[in-house]
Formats: sequence, C-alpha cells, structure tokens
Amino acid sequence: MKITVTTFTVHKKFPLQISRGTTSENTNLWLKIAAEGIEGWGEASPFSVVKNQRISTEQMLQEITSAILHLQAFHPLQRQEIAVKVNQLSLSSGAKAAIDMALHDWLGKKAGLPLWQLWGLDLKKIQPISVTVGINTPEAAIKRVRDWQDTIAVKILKLKLGNPLGIAADKAMVEAVKSVAPDIRLMVDANGGWSLQDAIAMSKWLSNQGVEYIEQPLPVGQETKLATLSNNSPLPIFVDESCFTSADIPKLAHSIAGVNLKIMKTGGLTEAMKAIHVAKACGLKVMFGCYSDSSLANTAMAHLSPLADYLDLDSHLNLLDDPFKGAIVEDGRLLPNNNPGLGVSA
Repeated sequence: MKITVTTFTVHKKFPLQISRGTTSENTNLWLKIAAEGIEGWGEASPFSVVKNQRISTEQMLQEITSAILHLQAFHPLQRQEIAVKVNQLSLSSGAKAAIDMALHDWLGKKAGLPLWQLWGLDLKKIQPISVTVGINTPEAAIKRVRDWQDTIAVKILKLKLGNPLGIAADKAMVEAVKSVAPDIRLMVDANGGWSLQDAIAMSKWLSNQGVEYIEQPLPVGQETKLATLSNNSPLPIFVDESCFTSADIPKLAHSIAGVNLKIMKTGGLTEAMKAIHVAKACGLKVMFGCYSDSSLANTAMAHLSPLADYLDLDSHLNLLDDPFKGAIVEDGRLLPNNNPGLGVSA
C-alpha cells in the first residue's frame, strides 16, 4: 500500500480558551493509504493533556514519515499484522489514529458501505451534540452562545470552566449563559482546572444550576482524589485527560460515572470501539469528544455515535476553513452519510 501524509492548517472562528490556555489555529495531518485504486483517509491533530506537554504536529509527522518504510509492504486488509508493527514502532496515539482511520475508510470503500452500516449500528440512536463555550467573560460567553444559536439548533451547551481567575469567575459565566439560554441542557468541563475543595463546592452549586455532569474537574495525576469527589458530589463525574485507552478504564471505574473518548487519545476507531465496550462493561457512561479536529476525524467518530451516551463532536463547526465535508448536522445531531467508508470528501 502507498502511504502519503501532508499538513493542513485550520483557523477557529472563535478562539477556544480552556484552563490550560487558548488556541486560535491548528496544523493537522492528512494521511492517505492507497491500494487497488482505493484511497483511505485519516487525520491526526496535536493535543495536550497537561500544560507544557503536547503531542505536536511535528512529532506526529516525523513518526508517520518514519513508519511509512515499515508499513508500505502491507496490504490494507492485513490489519492484525499492521497493528503489531504499529505497536512495535511506538507511535503516539495521534499518529496511530490517522493510520487506523485511513484503514477503516479504505475498508468501507472496498466493501462499498459506510462504516456505521458495516458495524450494524442504528443511526436513530445518535444523541444531539453539545457545542462548546470556552472560558470567557460573561459578555463574551453570551455572544458565543448567540452565535451557536445562529449556527445550529442548539440542544446542549458544554461550558469550559476552571477559569484562572477562580470559581467566582466560573459562576459568573454560568449565570450569564443561563440568562440567554435558560432552557438548553448544560454540561461543564473544567479541564483539570479545580482543586478538590473547589470541585466539591462547584459540584453542589452547579447541581442547583441544572448542570447534568462535570468533566475532568481535577488535574491529571490526582486520580486518587476522584472517589472522594464523587462521594461528595451530587453530579456525575466524567474523566477525559485521565483516560486514553480501554486499559485506563477499569482502574478508574470505581470512582467515576463516565469517560470521554477521543479518537486522538485512543489511537483510532479500533481502540475506541474496545474502550466503549470496556466502559459499558464497567457500568460507565460514554461520551465522545474532540480536539481541534476537522470534519474528517469528527465524521470518523460519528460512525460510532450510536454507541455513545453523550457527544461533543463540534470542533469542525468552529472552523473558518475546514477542508473536508462529511457528517451533517440535522436537528442538533451529527449524522454520518450513506457514502462508503467515512463518507468524507475534500
């Protein structure tokens, strides 16, 4: 198989601020796997889970470029052998995701079927996506909510909290959002921006605001405190940065209510599917999230969406220059199309 990789840069309509910093643009990778006249596509986007530690575009590009020499002798149908080789090469999860995504796209195109149909999934099970409001002043948060309402039929808002100015600033933003969207469901993601004491206090306050759950309230490395938080929180606690793959889930399951799975963390659709089943076997809820991903990666996860309880696949909707077209938004839901493979075009 022939493997090629190129970079592309996307720019955000609204810069996104979370507890660890702000992003306004991203350079991602577009990977192509070709064989038998069929081309499968995958994406890798950079991300971080702790401040100052980032899986960069440059790192992933170097990894994939080196891996091509080891992978090009395989056929796309040799998935098990390819997986063994990829693991031997110790690629980052983002690089793995691009390869695995492209192999799935190739397989669907070979079969002439969209992935959701190959897996036998029911699109009617897909939940509405949440759309994200980054850390902002109350006035800017209101503006962001109104722009989202002008963009799609908003069913759920995901509010980024963990403001460096403290929980008083977080509360002011929540109150501002509720003033203009009183009937929209609310979720909160602190991106590890709270102490245990603040997380307990905020969980009680947010419960009274009608918030449904809190995602990643504590920083990575403080997982032993999650049980204490859950025991003192009236709201379900989900983790994101603390959970990459299926192997992370059992050791967290006793102290949380759910996990946020992202294709760049799991390393592809293959591991994402495994993580979904492990989470459900542990009695946990499952949500899908994203980084600064384009329609390519978000469409890939949309094919698995019938298996998720919550969906936060909105990053491509905040891009000024998304180079791809794939899943479509219909009544607040992100739905994969009926085209073969991922169903993504450029």
